[in-house]
Amino acid sequence: MDIEKTDNVLEALLFLSGEPLKTETIASALELQNSEVRAAVKRLKAKYGGKCGIHLLEYNGKLQFGTNPDYKDEVATVLNPIREKELSKATLETIAIIAYKQPVTKLEVESIRGVNCDYTMQTLLGLGLIEVVGRKDAIGNPKLYGTTDEFLKRFRLESIAQLPDYDDLLRSIDELKNRQAESDSLYNDFEIPEEQTPDFLEGEKVEKVEAELPLVAAATLTPAAEEEKSGEKA
Repeated sequence: MDIEKTDNVLEALLFLSGEPLKTETIASALELQNSEVRAAVKRLKAKYGGKCGIHLLEYNGKLQFGTNPDYKDEVATVLNPIREKELSKATLETIAIIAYKQPVTKLEVESIRGVNCDYTMQTLLGLGLIEVVGRKDAIGNPKLYGTTDEFLKRFRLESIAQLPDYDDLLRSIDELKNRQAESDSLYNDFEIPEEQTPDFLEGEKVEKVEAELPLVAAATLTPAAEEEKSGEKA
């Protein structure tokens, strides 16, 4: 099969399927080398990228056509009068913990956030962003949660390996804390540059909060957790 035909066949398969297709399945069925499929994927990504209304998504060795997130408002206006619910700060915080710490129990998530996570966990399960991946070998055998392919697709990740390194992030926070040990706030004597949204949260509505930098500890409530806790009391 020549290069042009390979590209066209792959394009047709992804369009007609609508569902994610494994690259190895495509290669096997079409009697192609994996390298040939990878080359075709690279060419189609160049074609369906940038300002194009359709993007070629790749995650966990699977391929699928999806819409360009830059046009989500216009698409939602036409196809979905009731727009997809934006993820709240509390939900984004919870999914980030699960993504970094998976497999993880609900209790472990709550110990980090310092607040009950029943609602946010149910929301993430309902959206298909997390799933039960097993049970922990401990008293009560609590459920273990992990992220799904839908999580990778939504946050435009090819795999969990593309997440920023969690340990590096914590080390940076510790270094900043040590330099400012005599200050009540980690922000007081520092000029903080304009914050950038992490790549894997791109496209989500993230609200900037002026507050002390929360540290990961059971007794510390992050801004999103404080907001959720206040809502529970109300």
